[in-house]
Amino acid sequence: MKRPLNMTLLTDLYEITMMQGYYKTGNQKKVIFDLFYRENPCQGGYAIACGLDQLIDHISNLQFSSDDIRYLRSLSMFDEDFLEWLSTFRFSGSIYAVPEGTVVFPREPLVKVVAPIMEAQLIETALLNIINHQTLIATKAARVCYAAGNDGVMEFGLRRAQGPDAGIYGARAAVIGGCNGTSNVLAGQIFDMPVKGTHAHSWIMSFPDEYTAFRHYAELYPNACILLIDTYDTIRSGLKNAIRVFTEMREEGIELKNYGIRMDSGDLAYLSKKVRAELDAAGFPDAIISASNDLDEYLITSLKQQGATITSWGVGTSMITSKDCPALGGVYKLAAIQEEDGTFIPKIKLSENTEKVTNPGNKDIIRIYDKETGKIRADLICVAGETFDESQDLVIFDPNETWKRTLLEGGTYTMRPLLAQIFDEGKCVYTSPTAMEIREIRKREMDTLWDENKRLVNPAKVYVDLSDKLYDLKAKVLHELSSVKYHN
Repeated sequence: MKRPLNMTLLTDLYEITMMQGYYKTGNQKKVIFDLFYRENPCQGGYAIACGLDQLIDHISNLQFSSDDIRYLRSLSMFDEDFLEWLSTFRFSGSIYAVPEGTVVFPREPLVKVVAPIMEAQLIETALLNIINHQTLIATKAARVCYAAGNDGVMEFGLRRAQGPDAGIYGARAAVIGGCNGTSNVLAGQIFDMPVKGTHAHSWIMSFPDEYTAFRHYAELYPNACILLIDTYDTIRSGLKNAIRVFTEMREEGIELKNYGIRMDSGDLAYLSKKVRAELDAAGFPDAIISASNDLDEYLITSLKQQGATITSWGVGTSMITSKDCPALGGVYKLAAIQEEDGTFIPKIKLSENTEKVTNPGNKDIIRIYDKETGKIRADLICVAGETFDESQDLVIFDPNETWKRTLLEGGTYTMRPLLAQIFDEGKCVYTSPTAMEIREIRKREMDTLWDENKRLVNPAKVYVDLSDKLYDLKAKVLHELSSVKYHN
């Protein structure tokens, strides 16, 4: 279920003032912009591309309503001829993007926009807002799920998310990142994702005693009976009453499935081991032990190292806000401008910081896999349209430290282009998979990483290199700019 929303004015004011400037000066040139990020979130070894589905919705619904035009007129900054032009505006450009769920790395364009400069400028802010947020949360969720191993992880951060939109789209991103469900009912409805939940301490406290509260809950939800046992005393009260209810259910002939306990406080490692021992002794070895309480990937890793017997993890604040890394920092940079003869002139942004010098021109991304293992060897950013022969030797090198070179022998590697066309001259030509389908894509993508890339602390980097042709192009543009500088 989709709920299209016209958010054309979800942009920074300077995008529209620049649009008027282009309009007044007759600048209708087609340009190329790249959206990319410079550092992996959470000091990790990768990111998970996410947000493309909402990007498609945003571009498909771009149009200035009469209310939008009236509001812009009220700012007394825009001329009537420009406002009239805006009233008939529709996006006419082409967009290429890395599909959602794909493992991605710094400096490679996650989105490439090829459009008249006014159109490309207008969509900058919204694209960054959408891709930065959802890629960040999907990546954080992937890290949490990696720490949990084969255990289930549920997203339930809505009440701590930075507003409804962050809660809704963050839940989708978290499921794409690996969570097996969300507590967010609206997100479940919109994106057709599993919704999960138990009950609160208030449910227990509203009854005369804990046993009665558990018993009523079990009668209502016999096929999803997860009982919260830490309202009063986790072991001496909560667990004993839960076992009593489970025993009664079994004696009544009720098939026990999707049942167990949840803890939200205390020493989870110690308590989970005590709980597991008593549940097993009572004849409930398949009972779920679920835990929450400000969990993240590091605490989950620590608890598992301590022998915690938790089999299901509820993660809220730290995941829905990516608490330790609250922003991805993606940028949107001009890469080329089309001349009258149709050729694109590469453009570059300079900086004293080498990492901030952009890669010019119209580009593609080629992923290189080890043929034997299927693991990623490197990503190659190349000039659009470049072709490679997998049967030939290939030398890849670090574009900043060029003496660092690797020889890939012909026949030992395979290659795959990453960018897919999403819009073609204003028309959407791409169909997004469902969130649950993208979740499976993300799972397969994670399998292409080496274990060293997935480490939570100090992971090995995946190399993102430039093709010879793109490297030479970049050097040529830099040389030309330096020549202009010194001659002026």
